[in-house]
Amino acid sequence: MGGKRTTTRAGRTLLVAVALVVATLGSAGSASAHTSCSQIGTVYGIPPWAFHTGAYSGESWFAKGHGNINFEANTVSGVMCQQDGRGTILMSVKHHLVYHSHYAMMWGYPGNIMKITFQITSSSDPKCAVGMEGRTTIYGSYNGVRSDSVQFFFPGACKDQNRVYHGAQVNVQVPPPCIAPRPACVASRRR
Repeated sequence: MGGKRTTTRAGRTLLVAVALVVATLGSAGSASAHTSCSQIGTVYGIPPWAFHTGAYSGESWFAKGHGNINFEANTVSGVMCQQDGRGTILMSVKHHLVYHSHYAMMWGYPGNIMKITFQITSSSDPKCAVGMEGRTTIYGSYNGVRSDSVQFFFPGACKDQNRVYHGAQVNVQVPPPCIAPRPACVASRRR
């Protein structure tokens, strides 16, 4: 009797262990499937410019973006995404850097700002057609203040996607245009 009982306990233990592994794999798969704006990758470390507007899952509205910037050439590149109840919009950043400053003031705090334009490359919102162009203002406060913001301006029929993300849940990396005294820094301050 003792041997049979041990085999039954070992069998139950194995069954419970397998069930736990299957349950863990199942929940990990579903968590990754519901990540907001998963169509564009998450950048780890400190990219030249980037933002995200809250937790990567479970938000009603969410946006993220990242890319490169060249202040001397006045160019920018990258990708952005905005997701809400109406759908997901993917955007490609157009290359002209519209505006940038290390001396910006928003929400009552100093910070870095950049203004860029984008083109919609994919959209599940029927009002926001591929090819439409819009603009974005990205602001990163500094001196230990957490008052970052991202604002989207969409065109005509897609205007209901205009949104301002602002507050401590918003995380923005906007580089200062002037890191050291050089002619390009002086020129950017005069604009």
